[in-house]
Amino acid sequence: MQAATQATGRSIIGGAPVCDGEPIAVMFASIAPADGSAAGTQFVCATAADVRRACEGAARAFESGVLAEAGTRAALLERIATNLLDLGDTLVREACRETALPGPRIAGERDRTVAQLRLFAALARSGSWVEATIDTADPTRTPMPKPDVRRMLRPLGPVAVFGASNFPLAYSVAGGDTASALAAGCPVIVKGHPSHPTTGELVALAVADAAKECGIDHGCFAFLHSGGERAVAVGRELVSNERIKAVGFTGSFKGGMALHQLAQERGTPIPVFAEMGSTNPVCMTASALASRGAEIATKLAASITASGGQMCTCPGLVFVTRGAGLDAWIESLAAQATAQPRQVMLNPGVKAGYVARVEQSRPSTTEVGGTTTGTAGPHVLRTTLAAFIEDETLHEEIFGPAAIVVECELDEDLLRIGEVIRGSLTATLWADPGEPLTGRLMARLERIAGRVVFCGVPTGVEVCPSMVHGGPFPATNQPHSSAVGTLAIVRWCRPVCYQGVPDALLPSELRAKNPLGVRRTVNGVVE
Repeated sequence: MQAATQATGRSIIGGAPVCDGEPIAVMFASIAPADGSAAGTQFVCATAADVRRACEGAARAFESGVLAEAGTRAALLERIATNLLDLGDTLVREACRETALPGPRIAGERDRTVAQLRLFAALARSGSWVEATIDTADPTRTPMPKPDVRRMLRPLGPVAVFGASNFPLAYSVAGGDTASALAAGCPVIVKGHPSHPTTGELVALAVADAAKECGIDHGCFAFLHSGGERAVAVGRELVSNERIKAVGFTGSFKGGMALHQLAQERGTPIPVFAEMGSTNPVCMTASALASRGAEIATKLAASITASGGQMCTCPGLVFVTRGAGLDAWIESLAAQATAQPRQVMLNPGVKAGYVARVEQSRPSTTEVGGTTTGTAGPHVLRTTLAAFIEDETLHEEIFGPAAIVVECELDEDLLRIGEVIRGSLTATLWADPGEPLTGRLMARLERIAGRVVFCGVPTGVEVCPSMVHGGPFPATNQPHSSAVGTLAIVRWCRPVCYQGVPDALLPSELRAKNPLGVRRTVNGVVE
Protein backbone atom coordinates (compact mmCIF):
# COMPACT_ATOMS: atom_id res chain seq x y z
CA MET A 1 0.00 0.00 0.00
CA GLN A 2 1.20 3.49 -0.85
CA ALA A 3 -1.30 5.29 1.42
CA ALA A 4 -0.22 8.39 3.29
CA THR A 5 0.55 7.85 6.96
CA GLN A 6 -0.38 11.42 7.76
CA ALA A 7 -3.70 13.13 7.08
CA THR A 8 -3.70 15.88 4.45
CA GLY A 9 -6.81 17.58 5.80
CA ARG A 10 -8.61 17.14 2.48
CA SER A 11 -11.56 15.08 1.29
CA ILE A 12 -10.80 12.04 -0.88
CA ILE A 13 -12.54 12.25 -4.27
CA GLY A 14 -11.38 10.63 -7.47
CA GLY A 15 -8.94 8.46 -5.56
CA ALA A 16 -6.85 11.32 -4.16
CA PRO A 17 -7.05 14.28 -1.76
CA VAL A 18 -8.91 17.27 -3.17
CA CYS A 19 -6.39 20.02 -3.90
CA ASP A 20 -8.40 22.54 -5.90
CA GLY A 21 -11.98 23.60 -6.57
CA GLU A 22 -14.10 26.20 -4.82
CA PRO A 23 -12.40 28.64 -2.44
CA ILE A 24 -11.94 27.18 1.04
CA ALA A 25 -14.89 28.34 3.14
CA VAL A 26 -14.81 26.26 6.31
CA MET A 27 -11.95 24.61 8.17
CA PHE A 28 -11.91 22.76 11.46
CA ALA A 29 -9.45 21.04 13.77
CA SER A 30 -9.11 17.57 15.25
CA ILE A 31 -9.60 18.01 19.00
CA ALA A 32 -8.31 15.48 21.54
CA PRO A 33 -11.07 15.01 24.16
CA ALA A 34 -8.56 14.02 26.84
CA ASP A 35 -7.00 17.50 27.06
CA GLY A 36 -8.76 19.67 24.48
CA SER A 37 -5.63 20.06 22.37
CA ALA A 38 -5.82 20.43 18.60
CA ALA A 39 -3.75 18.50 16.10
CA GLY A 40 -1.52 20.43 13.74
CA THR A 41 -3.49 19.52 10.62
CA GLN A 42 -6.42 21.77 9.70
CA PHE A 43 -9.24 19.96 7.91
CA VAL A 44 -11.04 21.46 4.95
CA CYS A 45 -14.77 20.82 4.82
CA ALA A 46 -16.12 19.41 1.58
CA THR A 47 -17.78 22.11 -0.50
CA ALA A 48 -21.12 21.74 -2.27
CA ALA A 49 -19.14 21.22 -5.49
CA ASP A 50 -17.12 18.44 -3.81
CA VAL A 51 -20.34 16.68 -2.81
CA ARG A 52 -21.71 16.91 -6.36
CA ARG A 53 -18.46 15.65 -7.87
CA ALA A 54 -18.35 12.67 -5.50
CA CYS A 55 -21.95 11.77 -6.34
CA GLU A 56 -21.33 12.11 -10.07
CA GLY A 57 -18.29 9.85 -9.83
CA ALA A 58 -20.20 7.23 -7.84
CA ALA A 59 -23.06 7.23 -10.34
CA ARG A 60 -20.63 6.92 -13.24
CA ALA A 61 -18.82 4.02 -11.55
CA PHE A 62 -22.10 2.22 -10.87
CA GLU A 63 -23.34 2.62 -14.44
CA SER A 64 -20.04 1.36 -15.82
CA GLY A 65 -20.44 -1.91 -13.93
CA VAL A 66 -17.01 -1.66 -12.32
CA LEU A 67 -18.30 -3.51 -9.25
CA ALA A 68 -20.46 -5.97 -11.18
CA GLU A 69 -18.12 -8.95 -10.84
CA ALA A 70 -18.13 -10.80 -7.52
CA GLY A 71 -14.42 -11.51 -7.73
CA THR A 72 -13.63 -7.82 -8.20
CA ARG A 73 -15.67 -6.81 -5.17
CA ALA A 74 -14.13 -9.53 -3.02
CA ALA A 75 -10.58 -8.56 -4.06
CA LEU A 76 -11.29 -4.92 -3.21
CA LEU A 77 -12.58 -5.75 0.28
CA GLU A 78 -9.63 -8.02 0.98
CA ARG A 79 -7.19 -5.35 -0.15
CA ILE A 80 -8.86 -2.76 2.09
CA ALA A 81 -8.46 -5.15 5.04
CA THR A 82 -4.76 -5.58 4.27
CA ASN A 83 -4.22 -1.84 3.90
CA LEU A 84 -5.85 -1.15 7.26
CA LEU A 85 -3.52 -3.60 8.95
CA ASP A 86 -0.57 -1.99 7.15
CA LEU A 87 -1.37 1.32 8.85
CA GLY A 88 -0.16 -0.35 12.04
CA ASP A 89 0.26 1.70 15.20
CA THR A 90 -0.41 4.98 13.39
CA LEU A 91 -4.09 4.19 12.99
CA VAL A 92 -4.50 3.01 16.57
CA ARG A 93 -2.63 6.00 17.98
CA GLU A 94 -4.67 8.57 16.03
CA ALA A 95 -7.98 6.91 16.84
CA CYS A 96 -7.08 6.85 20.55
CA ARG A 97 -6.10 10.52 20.46
CA GLU A 98 -9.29 11.61 18.74
CA THR A 99 -11.74 9.53 20.81
CA ALA A 100 -9.94 9.01 24.17
CA LEU A 101 -10.85 5.33 23.86
CA PRO A 102 -8.10 3.02 25.20
CA GLY A 103 -5.57 1.34 22.93
CA PRO A 104 -6.76 -2.25 23.44
CA ARG A 105 -10.33 -1.22 22.61
CA ILE A 106 -9.24 0.51 19.38
CA ALA A 107 -6.93 -2.37 18.40
CA GLY A 108 -9.81 -4.78 18.94
CA GLU A 109 -12.10 -2.58 16.88
CA ARG A 110 -9.56 -2.50 14.05
CA ASP A 111 -9.40 -6.29 14.07
CA ARG A 112 -13.19 -6.45 14.02
CA THR A 113 -13.25 -4.08 11.06
CA VAL A 114 -10.76 -6.24 9.20
CA ALA A 115 -12.84 -9.33 10.00
CA GLN A 116 -15.98 -7.61 8.69
CA LEU A 117 -14.27 -6.75 5.42
CA ARG A 118 -13.08 -10.32 4.96
CA LEU A 119 -16.49 -11.72 5.90
CA PHE A 120 -18.15 -9.67 3.17
CA ALA A 121 -15.40 -10.56 0.69
CA ALA A 122 -16.22 -14.22 1.24
CA LEU A 123 -19.94 -13.50 0.98
CA ALA A 124 -19.47 -11.63 -2.30
CA ARG A 125 -17.53 -14.55 -3.74
CA SER A 126 -20.12 -17.12 -2.66
CA GLY A 127 -23.00 -15.30 -4.31
CA SER A 128 -25.39 -16.83 -1.79
CA TRP A 129 -26.64 -13.41 -0.70
CA VAL A 130 -28.42 -12.75 -4.03
CA GLU A 131 -31.14 -15.27 -3.08
CA ALA A 132 -31.31 -16.64 -6.63
CA THR A 133 -34.67 -18.31 -7.27
CA ILE A 134 -35.65 -20.05 -10.50
CA ASP A 135 -39.11 -21.24 -11.52
CA THR A 136 -38.81 -22.85 -14.94
CA ALA A 137 -41.49 -22.70 -17.58
CA ASP A 138 -44.18 -25.36 -18.02
CA PRO A 139 -45.88 -24.81 -21.41
CA THR A 140 -48.16 -27.80 -20.81
CA ARG A 141 -49.78 -26.41 -17.68
CA THR A 142 -53.50 -25.76 -17.95
CA PRO A 143 -55.53 -23.69 -18.20
CA MET A 144 -52.59 -21.28 -18.69
CA PRO A 145 -48.98 -22.15 -19.54
CA LYS A 146 -46.48 -21.34 -16.80
CA PRO A 147 -43.83 -18.76 -17.83
CA ASP A 148 -40.16 -18.96 -16.94
CA VAL A 149 -39.69 -16.67 -13.91
CA ARG A 150 -36.42 -15.97 -12.12
CA ARG A 151 -35.53 -13.61 -9.28
CA MET A 152 -32.47 -12.28 -7.47
CA LEU A 153 -31.28 -9.27 -5.47
CA ARG A 154 -29.62 -6.46 -7.39
CA PRO A 155 -27.66 -3.45 -6.01
CA LEU A 156 -29.49 -0.15 -5.57
CA GLY A 157 -26.68 2.20 -6.60
CA PRO A 158 -24.48 4.74 -4.77
CA VAL A 159 -24.80 4.63 -0.97
CA ALA A 160 -24.09 7.45 1.50
CA VAL A 161 -22.54 6.32 4.79
CA PHE A 162 -22.40 8.49 7.93
CA GLY A 163 -19.53 7.73 10.29
CA ALA A 164 -20.27 7.16 14.00
CA SER A 165 -18.62 9.03 16.87
CA ASN A 166 -18.24 6.04 19.21
CA PHE A 167 -16.82 3.53 16.72
CA PRO A 168 -14.24 5.34 14.57
CA LEU A 169 -13.41 2.15 12.67
CA ALA A 170 -16.12 -0.53 12.86
CA TYR A 171 -19.03 1.85 12.14
CA SER A 172 -17.27 4.49 10.12
CA VAL A 173 -15.27 4.89 6.91
CA ALA A 174 -14.54 1.21 6.22
CA GLY A 175 -17.02 -0.20 8.71
CA GLY A 176 -19.97 -2.51 8.31
CA ASP A 177 -22.08 -0.18 6.14
CA THR A 178 -19.25 0.44 3.68
CA ALA A 179 -18.17 -3.22 3.59
CA SER A 180 -21.69 -4.54 3.00
CA ALA A 181 -22.52 -1.89 0.38
CA LEU A 182 -19.33 -2.56 -1.61
CA ALA A 183 -19.97 -6.31 -1.34
CA ALA A 184 -23.39 -5.73 -2.91
CA GLY A 185 -21.86 -3.74 -5.77
CA CYS A 186 -22.79 -0.25 -4.55
CA PRO A 187 -20.28 2.63 -4.70
CA VAL A 188 -19.90 4.36 -1.33
CA ILE A 189 -19.54 8.01 -0.32
CA VAL A 190 -18.65 8.49 3.35
CA LYS A 191 -19.45 11.62 5.32
CA GLY A 192 -16.59 11.74 7.80
CA HIS A 193 -17.35 12.36 11.47
CA PRO A 194 -15.90 15.66 12.74
CA SER A 195 -14.84 14.06 16.03
CA HIS A 196 -12.20 11.86 14.37
CA PRO A 197 -11.18 13.39 11.01
CA THR A 198 -7.58 12.17 11.12
CA THR A 199 -8.65 8.59 11.68
CA GLY A 200 -11.30 8.90 9.00
CA GLU A 201 -8.95 10.27 6.38
CA LEU A 202 -6.26 7.67 7.07
CA VAL A 203 -8.81 4.90 6.54
CA ALA A 204 -10.20 6.66 3.46
CA LEU A 205 -6.74 6.81 1.90
CA ALA A 206 -6.35 3.08 2.58
CA VAL A 207 -9.66 2.39 0.80
CA ALA A 208 -8.81 4.66 -2.15
CA ASP A 209 -5.41 2.99 -2.53
CA ALA A 210 -7.06 -0.44 -2.45
CA ALA A 211 -9.27 0.58 -5.36
CA LYS A 212 -6.21 1.74 -7.32
CA GLU A 213 -4.32 -1.46 -6.57
CA CYS A 214 -7.29 -3.51 -7.79
CA GLY A 215 -7.65 -1.41 -10.95
CA ILE A 216 -11.13 -0.23 -10.00
CA ASP A 217 -12.70 3.07 -11.09
CA HIS A 218 -11.96 5.59 -8.32
CA GLY A 219 -15.59 6.69 -8.37
CA CYS A 220 -16.52 3.61 -6.35
CA PHE A 221 -15.43 5.39 -3.14
CA ALA A 222 -15.20 8.94 -1.82
CA PHE A 223 -14.70 10.52 1.59
CA LEU A 224 -16.03 13.95 2.53
CA HIS A 225 -14.67 15.92 5.49
CA SER A 226 -17.36 17.74 7.48
CA GLY A 227 -17.10 19.98 10.50
CA GLY A 228 -17.73 23.43 11.87
CA GLU A 229 -20.45 25.30 10.03
CA ARG A 230 -20.69 22.57 7.37
CA ALA A 231 -20.95 19.59 9.69
CA VAL A 232 -24.67 19.31 8.93
CA ALA A 233 -24.71 20.87 5.46
CA VAL A 234 -22.43 18.23 3.92
CA GLY A 235 -24.76 15.49 5.07
CA ARG A 236 -27.88 17.29 3.85
CA GLU A 237 -26.36 17.90 0.41
CA LEU A 238 -25.26 14.29 0.18
CA VAL A 239 -28.65 12.79 1.06
CA SER A 240 -30.48 15.30 -1.15
CA ASN A 241 -28.44 14.42 -4.23
CA GLU A 242 -30.61 12.34 -6.57
CA ARG A 243 -27.67 10.10 -7.47
CA ILE A 244 -27.64 8.67 -3.93
CA LYS A 245 -29.93 5.63 -3.66
CA ALA A 246 -29.67 4.67 0.04
CA VAL A 247 -28.19 5.92 3.32
CA GLY A 248 -26.53 4.18 6.28
CA PHE A 249 -26.43 6.03 9.60
CA THR A 250 -25.34 5.28 13.17
CA GLY A 251 -25.95 7.98 15.73
CA SER A 252 -28.63 9.86 17.63
CA PHE A 253 -32.39 9.56 17.29
CA LYS A 254 -32.62 13.22 16.28
CA GLY A 255 -29.99 12.85 13.57
CA GLY A 256 -31.37 9.61 12.20
CA MET A 257 -34.93 10.88 11.95
CA ALA A 258 -33.77 14.14 10.34
CA LEU A 259 -32.04 12.16 7.59
CA HIS A 260 -35.05 9.89 7.20
CA GLN A 261 -37.33 12.90 6.74
CA LEU A 262 -34.93 14.53 4.29
CA ALA A 263 -34.74 11.34 2.23
CA GLN A 264 -38.53 11.17 2.00
CA GLU A 265 -38.78 14.79 0.80
CA ARG A 266 -36.60 14.18 -2.26
CA GLY A 267 -38.05 14.00 -5.75
CA THR A 268 -37.30 10.27 -5.53
CA PRO A 269 -37.51 9.08 -1.91
CA ILE A 270 -34.84 6.63 -0.79
CA PRO A 271 -34.39 4.31 2.20
CA VAL A 272 -32.39 5.43 5.22
CA PHE A 273 -31.13 2.68 7.50
CA ALA A 274 -30.64 4.45 10.82
CA GLU A 275 -29.43 2.90 14.06
CA MET A 276 -30.41 5.47 16.66
CA GLY A 277 -29.58 4.20 20.14
CA SER A 278 -31.13 1.83 22.63
CA THR A 279 -31.90 1.27 26.32
CA ASN A 280 -31.06 -2.47 26.13
CA PRO A 281 -33.22 -3.64 29.06
CA VAL A 282 -32.04 -6.42 31.36
CA CYS A 283 -34.66 -8.59 33.06
CA MET A 284 -33.79 -10.61 36.20
CA THR A 285 -36.09 -12.96 38.11
CA ALA A 286 -36.05 -13.46 41.88
CA SER A 287 -34.51 -16.91 41.54
CA ALA A 288 -31.69 -15.53 39.37
CA LEU A 289 -31.04 -12.84 41.98
CA ALA A 290 -30.90 -15.48 44.73
CA SER A 291 -28.71 -17.99 42.90
CA ARG A 292 -26.42 -15.81 40.75
CA GLY A 293 -26.72 -12.28 42.11
CA ALA A 294 -23.01 -11.71 42.71
CA GLU A 295 -22.04 -12.91 39.24
CA ILE A 296 -24.74 -10.81 37.59
CA ALA A 297 -23.71 -7.64 39.45
CA THR A 298 -20.07 -8.05 38.44
CA LYS A 299 -20.87 -8.66 34.76
CA LEU A 300 -23.42 -5.85 34.57
CA ALA A 301 -21.11 -3.32 36.23
CA ALA A 302 -18.42 -4.03 33.64
CA SER A 303 -20.94 -3.92 30.78
CA ILE A 304 -22.54 -0.64 31.91
CA THR A 305 -19.18 1.14 32.12
CA ALA A 306 -17.38 -0.46 29.15
CA SER A 307 -15.93 2.28 26.88
CA GLY A 308 -17.45 4.84 29.21
CA GLY A 309 -20.93 3.47 28.54
CA GLN A 310 -20.63 4.89 25.02
CA MET A 311 -21.86 1.80 23.21
CA CYS A 312 -25.21 1.38 21.52
CA THR A 313 -25.59 -1.95 23.36
CA CYS A 314 -24.85 -0.62 26.86
CA PRO A 315 -27.47 -2.01 29.33
CA GLY A 316 -29.28 1.10 30.54
CA LEU A 317 -32.30 -0.43 32.29
CA VAL A 318 -32.31 -3.31 34.77
CA PHE A 319 -35.69 -4.77 35.78
CA VAL A 320 -35.40 -7.00 38.83
CA THR A 321 -37.95 -8.73 41.06
CA ARG A 322 -37.77 -7.71 44.69
CA GLY A 323 -36.42 -10.49 46.88
CA ALA A 324 -34.17 -11.07 49.82
CA GLY A 325 -30.91 -9.22 49.36
CA LEU A 326 -32.08 -6.83 46.62
CA ASP A 327 -30.91 -3.72 48.48
CA ALA A 328 -27.47 -5.19 49.01
CA TRP A 329 -27.35 -6.32 45.37
CA ILE A 330 -28.09 -2.83 44.04
CA GLU A 331 -25.45 -1.36 46.35
CA SER A 332 -22.94 -3.92 45.12
CA LEU A 333 -23.76 -3.09 41.48
CA ALA A 334 -23.27 0.62 42.16
CA ALA A 335 -20.02 0.07 44.08
CA GLN A 336 -18.55 -2.08 41.31
CA ALA A 337 -19.66 0.32 38.58
CA THR A 338 -18.14 3.37 40.26
CA ALA A 339 -14.95 1.44 40.96
CA GLN A 340 -14.32 0.92 37.24
CA PRO A 341 -11.60 3.09 35.66
CA ARG A 342 -12.93 6.47 34.53
CA GLN A 343 -13.25 7.01 30.79
CA VAL A 344 -12.97 10.41 29.11
CA MET A 345 -16.06 10.89 26.98
CA LEU A 346 -15.88 11.11 23.21
CA ASN A 347 -16.41 14.85 22.93
CA PRO A 348 -17.87 17.76 24.93
CA GLY A 349 -21.27 17.34 23.28
CA VAL A 350 -21.54 13.70 24.34
CA LYS A 351 -20.47 14.59 27.88
CA ALA A 352 -22.99 17.42 28.16
CA GLY A 353 -25.75 15.22 26.82
CA TYR A 354 -24.93 12.48 29.32
CA VAL A 355 -24.90 14.81 32.32
CA ALA A 356 -28.18 16.38 31.20
CA ARG A 357 -29.92 13.01 30.78
CA VAL A 358 -28.84 11.84 34.23
CA GLU A 359 -30.19 15.04 35.76
CA GLN A 360 -33.46 14.69 33.87
CA SER A 361 -33.89 11.24 35.38
CA ARG A 362 -33.37 12.30 39.00
CA PRO A 363 -36.93 13.43 39.92
CA SER A 364 -38.23 9.84 39.64
CA THR A 365 -35.11 8.00 40.84
CA THR A 366 -32.72 7.71 43.77
CA GLU A 367 -28.95 7.60 43.34
CA VAL A 368 -27.26 4.52 44.78
CA GLY A 369 -23.68 5.32 45.74
CA GLY A 370 -22.47 6.63 42.43
CA THR A 371 -20.80 9.80 41.33
CA THR A 372 -21.27 13.38 42.43
CA THR A 373 -24.25 15.10 40.84
CA GLY A 374 -23.41 16.86 37.58
CA THR A 375 -20.36 14.77 36.70
CA ALA A 376 -19.77 12.35 33.84
CA GLY A 377 -18.81 9.36 35.98
CA PRO A 378 -20.87 6.16 36.42
CA HIS A 379 -24.34 6.45 37.94
CA VAL A 380 -26.68 3.73 39.22
CA LEU A 381 -30.19 5.07 39.80
CA ARG A 382 -33.07 3.26 41.43
CA THR A 383 -36.85 3.50 40.95
CA THR A 384 -40.07 1.48 41.13
CA LEU A 385 -41.99 0.00 38.23
CA ALA A 386 -44.91 2.36 38.87
CA ALA A 387 -42.65 5.41 38.80
CA PHE A 388 -40.92 4.14 35.67
CA ILE A 389 -44.19 3.68 33.84
CA GLU A 390 -45.37 7.17 34.75
CA ASP A 391 -42.17 9.07 33.91
CA GLU A 392 -41.46 8.70 30.17
CA THR A 393 -38.14 10.49 30.63
CA LEU A 394 -36.81 7.24 32.09
CA HIS A 395 -37.70 5.38 28.89
CA GLU A 396 -35.10 7.27 26.86
CA GLU A 397 -31.49 6.21 26.39
CA ILE A 398 -28.83 7.68 28.67
CA PHE A 399 -25.74 7.54 26.47
CA GLY A 400 -23.00 6.97 28.99
CA PRO A 401 -22.06 4.81 32.01
CA ALA A 402 -25.43 4.91 33.78
CA ALA A 403 -28.16 2.39 34.52
CA ILE A 404 -31.59 2.64 36.11
CA VAL A 405 -32.62 -0.31 38.29
CA VAL A 406 -36.41 -0.76 38.19
CA GLU A 407 -37.83 -2.75 41.11
CA CYS A 408 -40.77 -5.09 40.46
CA GLU A 409 -42.86 -6.67 43.22
CA LEU A 410 -43.48 -10.01 41.46
CA ASP A 411 -41.86 -11.97 38.66
CA GLU A 412 -45.13 -11.59 36.73
CA ASP A 413 -44.56 -7.82 36.74
CA LEU A 414 -41.56 -8.42 34.49
CA LEU A 415 -44.00 -9.35 31.74
CA ARG A 416 -44.99 -5.69 31.55
CA ILE A 417 -41.64 -4.90 29.96
CA GLY A 418 -43.19 -5.77 26.62
CA GLU A 419 -45.78 -3.04 27.18
CA VAL A 420 -43.65 -0.20 28.54
CA ILE A 421 -40.27 -0.55 26.79
CA ARG A 422 -39.67 1.07 23.42
CA GLY A 423 -37.94 -0.82 20.65
CA SER A 424 -34.38 -1.80 21.57
CA LEU A 425 -31.33 -3.30 19.92
CA THR A 426 -31.04 -5.91 22.66
CA ALA A 427 -32.93 -7.37 25.60
CA THR A 428 -31.32 -9.62 28.22
CA LEU A 429 -32.92 -12.22 30.47
CA TRP A 430 -31.38 -13.69 33.61
CA ALA A 431 -33.58 -16.59 34.72
CA ASP A 432 -33.67 -20.32 35.33
CA PRO A 433 -34.50 -22.12 32.05
CA GLY A 434 -36.86 -24.38 34.00
CA GLU A 435 -38.93 -21.56 35.53
CA PRO A 436 -42.53 -21.54 34.21
CA LEU A 437 -42.27 -17.83 33.45
CA THR A 438 -39.04 -18.00 31.47
CA GLY A 439 -40.62 -18.92 28.13
CA ARG A 440 -43.22 -16.17 28.44
CA LEU A 441 -40.54 -13.62 29.26
CA MET A 442 -38.49 -14.69 26.26
CA ALA A 443 -41.53 -14.19 24.02
CA ARG A 444 -42.11 -10.70 25.43
CA LEU A 445 -38.48 -9.65 25.02
CA GLU A 446 -38.42 -10.95 21.45
CA ARG A 447 -41.12 -8.43 20.54
CA ILE A 448 -39.11 -5.42 21.64
CA ALA A 449 -35.55 -6.29 20.56
CA GLY A 450 -33.52 -7.45 17.60
CA ARG A 451 -31.25 -9.64 19.76
CA VAL A 452 -32.26 -11.52 22.92
CA VAL A 453 -29.41 -12.44 25.27
CA PHE A 454 -29.85 -15.21 27.86
CA CYS A 455 -27.76 -15.08 31.04
CA GLY A 456 -25.15 -12.76 29.61
CA VAL A 457 -24.54 -9.10 28.77
CA PRO A 458 -25.41 -7.30 25.52
CA THR A 459 -22.13 -5.43 25.00
CA GLY A 460 -19.93 -7.16 22.46
CA VAL A 461 -21.48 -7.75 19.05
CA GLU A 462 -20.25 -10.92 17.34
CA VAL A 463 -19.67 -10.37 13.62
CA CYS A 464 -21.18 -13.48 12.06
CA PRO A 465 -24.01 -14.52 9.70
CA SER A 466 -26.49 -15.09 12.54
CA MET A 467 -26.04 -11.68 14.17
CA VAL A 468 -28.84 -9.10 14.17
CA HIS A 469 -27.87 -5.56 15.12
CA GLY A 470 -31.16 -3.78 14.72
CA GLY A 471 -34.52 -3.62 16.39
CA PRO A 472 -37.98 -2.06 16.47
CA PHE A 473 -38.44 1.71 16.41
CA PRO A 474 -36.95 3.86 17.87
CA ALA A 475 -33.78 1.76 18.10
CA THR A 476 -33.86 1.76 14.31
CA ASN A 477 -36.25 2.99 11.66
CA GLN A 478 -36.00 -0.26 9.69
CA PRO A 479 -36.74 -3.15 12.11
CA HIS A 480 -36.39 -5.82 9.42
CA SER A 481 -32.70 -5.02 8.86
CA SER A 482 -29.33 -5.47 10.55
CA ALA A 483 -26.21 -3.30 10.54
CA VAL A 484 -23.92 -6.22 11.50
CA GLY A 485 -23.52 -9.68 10.01
CA THR A 486 -24.20 -10.92 6.49
CA LEU A 487 -27.86 -9.82 6.66
CA ALA A 488 -26.56 -6.24 6.40
CA ILE A 489 -25.97 -6.62 2.67
CA VAL A 490 -29.70 -6.91 1.93
CA ARG A 491 -30.18 -3.23 2.84
CA TRP A 492 -28.43 -2.10 -0.32
CA CYS A 493 -30.41 -4.25 -2.74
CA ARG A 494 -33.83 -4.73 -4.29
CA PRO A 495 -35.38 -7.85 -5.82
CA VAL A 496 -35.63 -7.99 -9.61
CA CYS A 497 -37.74 -10.56 -11.44
CA TYR A 498 -36.87 -11.77 -14.96
CA GLN A 499 -39.71 -13.35 -16.93
CA GLY A 500 -39.14 -15.12 -20.24
CA VAL A 501 -35.63 -13.63 -20.56
CA PRO A 502 -33.25 -15.63 -22.79
CA ASP A 503 -30.49 -17.41 -20.91
CA ALA A 504 -27.74 -15.34 -22.53
CA LEU A 505 -29.30 -12.10 -21.27
CA LEU A 506 -29.76 -13.22 -17.68
CA PRO A 507 -27.34 -12.42 -14.83
CA SER A 508 -24.91 -15.33 -14.51
CA GLU A 509 -26.43 -16.39 -11.17
CA LEU A 510 -29.74 -17.18 -12.90
CA ARG A 511 -28.52 -18.91 -16.05
CA ALA A 512 -29.09 -22.56 -16.78
CA LYS A 513 -25.44 -23.29 -16.13
CA ASN A 514 -24.18 -22.15 -12.75
CA PRO A 515 -20.60 -21.01 -13.36
CA LEU A 516 -20.24 -19.35 -9.98
CA GLY A 517 -21.54 -22.32 -8.02
CA VAL A 518 -24.16 -20.07 -6.41
CA ARG A 519 -26.64 -21.86 -4.18
CA ARG A 520 -30.03 -21.47 -5.84
CA THR A 521 -33.62 -22.51 -5.36
CA VAL A 522 -34.94 -24.17 -8.52
CA ASN A 523 -38.63 -25.03 -8.68
CA GLY A 524 -38.83 -24.95 -4.90
CA VAL A 525 -35.77 -27.17 -4.31
CA VAL A 526 -32.37 -25.93 -3.16
CA GLU A 527 -29.67 -27.13 -5.56
